[in-house]
Amino acid sequence: MASPTPSSPAAPRPASRGRAALAVLLLASTLTVMAGTILTPVVGVIRGELGVSGTGAGLILTAHGLSLAIASPLVGWTIDRWGLKKPLVAGLLLYGVAGGAGLVTTSYTALIISRFAFGVGAAAVFAGTTVALLALYEGPERDRVAGWRSVAISVGGIIWPLLGGALGGISWHGPFAIYLLGIPVGIAMMFTLPKSLNAKRPGGGGGTFTLLRSHPRLLGLYALSLISSFLLYVLAVFLPQRLAQLGVETPFLVALYTTSTSVAGTLVGLAYAKIKKNLGYIRLLRVSVVLWVAAFLVAGTAGNPVLIILAPALFGLGMGMSVPALAVMIGETAPPALRGQATSLSGTANFTGQFAAPLVIGPAVGATSIAAGFRIAGGIAVLSFLLLFFLKAPGPAAAPSAAPKEPADEEGTAAR
Repeated sequence: MASPTPSSPAAPRPASRGRAALAVLLLASTLTVMAGTILTPVVGVIRGELGVSGTGAGLILTAHGLSLAIASPLVGWTIDRWGLKKPLVAGLLLYGVAGGAGLVTTSYTALIISRFAFGVGAAAVFAGTTVALLALYEGPERDRVAGWRSVAISVGGIIWPLLGGALGGISWHGPFAIYLLGIPVGIAMMFTLPKSLNAKRPGGGGGTFTLLRSHPRLLGLYALSLISSFLLYVLAVFLPQRLAQLGVETPFLVALYTTSTSVAGTLVGLAYAKIKKNLGYIRLLRVSVVLWVAAFLVAGTAGNPVLIILAPALFGLGMGMSVPALAVMIGETAPPALRGQATSLSGTANFTGQFAAPLVIGPAVGATSIAAGFRIAGGIAVLSFLLLFFLKAPGPAAAPSAAPKEPADEEGTAAR
């Protein structure tokens, strides 16, 4: 136990650590969104250099999703059983090393292998950052920080792909250098996270089956997470190919289109706490899904590069609301002792959707057209709207316990 009390006026250091931890966690949160998006501007270049099909090129963006989906349950169990800090730091270091391997990789096979290893590190980053923020905040403050995290993710979705596009103009290997950021972030995490987040929980509070049996609402939330990531990567994989058909092929210009998703998400994230307070979870998610449907309606019908930019922008507005809402709903539905597993299963759902996107829509695109593939994705978005009629928001009883009070005080003081 640290002394003096974190909230004491005579103890500025814990508050400083709280601000530092929040800053590092928000920065680490941007790493999950750039897992595939920084490569989007160079997918076409890699496809030509390595001589692979459109679906094969899409797997460069999504291969990490498969290993992430497989590794996530184990990562979540490890967090619940042994504490948060070590798995998160190790994941960040693996993220940097395996992601940066693309700088020197010259074959498609080696590149895919490195992407699978990268996915294991990304699993720890995704689950660890989410669990940490859920443990450190409660109530309206949690909504406020969830909005900040959404903004951080969206800003990362702007900066990293643009930087990736700029580096991709030099060499298709260039964007992989950005992944090396995971190494210094991992080191910073060692010194900023509160020690109480590394507490062991003997017994772990139960397993995945117990969690899902006791909280079946999670299945609906995971389904929405899977669909949202699936739709996001349909755009990520096939929008650059559609732009190429319309004469837009320069990596930096492609990055401008793809980052419009994040620009829109940033605008919504800034107002997320207020939107959630006015609409509540379910109506907020319904608005999000309507925006997804509109995005794919535009993508499936637009025939010029000026109009088509509305598609990623509309989708970004929906994601800016749905990402923080789903993360917090999952955290509030699960008991704190199983929050690592609940969040990691969200990662499994998210990245299964990403991995499946080119495999499901790719053959349809090959048999018809990219525009038809976008219309099919829009139909899937409509199905997710129907799912919302069967989903209920977490009740007050699902609020987290007072277990993490010490770190919550540190972070909450710093955030005000």
